[in-house]
Amino acid sequence: MIRIAVANQKGGVGKTTTCINLATALAAIGWRVLLVDLDPQGNASTGIGVAASKRRRSSYDVLIGSASATEAAVATRVPRLDLLPATVDLSGAEIEMVSLEDRAHRLEKALGAAPAGRWDICLIDCPPSLGLLTVNALVSAQYLLVPLQCEFFALEGLSQLLQTVERIRVAFNPQLSILGVALTMFDRRNNLSQAVAEDVRACLGPAVFDTVVPRNVRLSEAPSHGLPALIYDLRCAGSEAYVRLARELIGRLPQLAEAA
Repeated sequence: MIRIAVANQKGGVGKTTTCINLATALAAIGWRVLLVDLDPQGNASTGIGVAASKRRRSSYDVLIGSASATEAAVATRVPRLDLLPATVDLSGAEIEMVSLEDRAHRLEKALGAAPAGRWDICLIDCPPSLGLLTVNALVSAQYLLVPLQCEFFALEGLSQLLQTVERIRVAFNPQLSILGVALTMFDRRNNLSQAVAEDVRACLGPAVFDTVVPRNVRLSEAPSHGLPALIYDLRCAGSEAYVRLARELIGRLPQLAEAA
């Protein structure tokens, strides 16, 4: 199973929206997808239409070892897309995990114990921090996808995230590599958006995806209906951008692209 952590310690950059819609696009082409919600706010769980009342087990139970990933995962309304939901219990998980053995490897071991062939690909929605939950995601992942908002402050945190990735590589996970940086919330009417996009491309070059996700009202509306934007309005500019981004992502995963 290919594992991709979607992370950025800055909040509001489109991590959850990116996770939900990429997971939906990959499921639509026939892949068996697991979406892991590691954010205590549980926005990915809500946005995919899994109400709190249906989250009997969650990623918290998986991290502390009271349930396996297979036991905690629930089916969503999107065929072939399963969710490992989040609950508010995750808020205290980092404190509880401090005393646990191999606290940085809890998610890695849980996903590794899933039956072979159960899922083809896993997307992990990380919280907006570089704490133990995000560390677990990065240790368990083979790839990192970074959504980056096209605003000035977003650039400031990027170097810190890249430094954390390097520390994770050295200490825990030498296989971790950056799959790409996805520019989000791009406003063509705003010169700053264009300037930020140009700066990021100048610094990171081919690591930045060609696709740019625009600011889009329909992307914002979709979660309130418990639907991915790709189902809520497939023809809106935001959905079309995520379809293109999914194609690029597939192209960077040759071992899966052959099976698409």
